[in-house]
Amino acid sequence: MATGATMHTFEVQLADVDRGVYEELTLRLARHPSETDAYMITRLLAYCLEYEEGIAFSEGISATDEPAVLVRDLTGRVTAWIEVGAPDAPRLHFGSKLADRTAVYTHRDPAKVIAQWAGKTIHEADAITVHSFDPGFIDAAAGLVERRNEMTLSVTERQVYLELNGTHLSSPIHDHAIR
Repeated sequence: MATGATMHTFEVQLADVDRGVYEELTLRLARHPSETDAYMITRLLAYCLEYEEGIAFSEGISATDEPAVLVRDLTGRVTAWIEVGAPDAPRLHFGSKLADRTAVYTHRDPAKVIAQWAGKTIHEADAITVHSFDPGFIDAAAGLVERRNEMTLSVTERQVYLELNGTHLSSPIHDHAIR
């Protein structure tokens, strides 16, 4: 755990009807002092929405050579590189070359995030999808975060239904192509 990090625990009931994933998860996230609650919630949602065998959180901000979330197969090879926020083009390029699949989940304006990559070299950029949510959704969820959290996340037809500590929120998942 990073020095000065705040631990948050999430008891998650995950029902992703679109992918046929139904799990009960206990997730412990260390939030570094420089990490916002919005970033942490986006990282948590990325984990849940990409959930599969071999998924893991990286060491966070201190892990400069790994994304926020990654998936490894049984041999240890990275099969999915999942960034959060607004990663730079060289980082996406590296991740796309390393993994079979690359995705970005952002809590920022996706048009501005994508614009920063214009004219930059990104391996297989056409295959990378940027996922975002309705304006205000992430901030509303971030405002509900406590040290211990109860969360239910349902996904149906690319619509996210989130219950966090007794409050209900929803948003479609918006998919954006880089090019």
